[in-house]
Amino acid sequence: MTVAAPHHVAVLALAPVVAFDLSIPAQMLAAVETRAGSAAYDVRTVTPEGTAVQTVNGYGVTPQGDLSLLEHAETVIVAGTRCPDVLEDGAVDPRVAEALCAARGRRARLVSLCTGSFVLAGAGLLEGRRAATHWRYAKQFRRLFPTVDLDTNPLYVADRGILTSAGGAAAIDLCLHLVREDHGSSVANRVARYNVVAPMRDGGQAQYIDHPVREDAGTSTAKARALMTEHLDRRLSLKDLAAHCHMSVRTFTRRFRQETGLSPAAWLTSARLEHARHLLESTELPVDDIAAKAGLGSGTNLRQHMRDSLDTTPSAYRRAFRSSSSAPSSTSSAATGIGLPPARSAHGGAGAVSHDGHGLVP
Repeated sequence: MTVAAPHHVAVLALAPVVAFDLSIPAQMLAAVETRAGSAAYDVRTVTPEGTAVQTVNGYGVTPQGDLSLLEHAETVIVAGTRCPDVLEDGAVDPRVAEALCAARGRRARLVSLCTGSFVLAGAGLLEGRRAATHWRYAKQFRRLFPTVDLDTNPLYVADRGILTSAGGAAAIDLCLHLVREDHGSSVANRVARYNVVAPMRDGGQAQYIDHPVREDAGTSTAKARALMTEHLDRRLSLKDLAAHCHMSVRTFTRRFRQETGLSPAAWLTSARLEHARHLLESTELPVDDIAAKAGLGSGTNLRQHMRDSLDTTPSAYRRAFRSSSSAPSSTSSAATGIGLPPARSAHGGAGAVSHDGHGLVP
């Protein structure tokens, strides 16, 4: 059996690095395994000099290499940093900027977590693009990079091969998105289940900003989101949803956007598309039937949404992500087993990521 080479991921750490951000790619990506039992991702930590880097939490981290590792990385992730030069002046080490631009020049996927977006922007890679960062740093980001279309609502933003996340746990959401993009939603769901996190959180970081919307009884739109999720194939008007939450349409619409960062229509379309992807992966249903079950109407409509959102077609998506172990069924979901390979070190040497014996098989 031919073993596929792992997808090479370089995680760039600039001192003082946010330790939480630095740990997430290894935790969420490095445990994913192919069906042959090999690592699906080769995740390595990188610093400019290849020497230990200080974290904001007071301890040091030993990397696996220097910027030369970016030359062969297929995905480059910039972890959040509290570097004053970067956050206050938008100044990025020229060597770092050159390495990031070279990676983008050969079409590597670029990702930032939290304030890592300042590094990408400082390197000139976000100009004219939509991007996200931690809401607390939004004001200074806009001051330093006025040509970047900063959006503080979503948990993460994907714009033409460059992905940026909000702060904190939004890095988990973005890493799950990478797994979903590479291996499909069934694998991403298993990774989420193993890490005991939600496979896809509704809403955006607007709900975490200081003075968030209170979710006392009668003031949250969560009941409407639950209703929409349970009945994706039904037509639910704004009036119906507002009444379900005991609100006027105007109040409901305003609160919904405050809590999720999206309009009710945009949120519902995203949920329907995600369900359609799951059905494409886990069933043999015809495309028209999947579109109907997901509430997207016709196969033509589903194809349009997939072209716009994923740059693919339902048939191409199914070929790419259909699990060979899934039994054809009109209702059952894909297999959710977790492989248990022997515990091992992913790379060996200083800074190696150790598996704990719970590989997650795409």
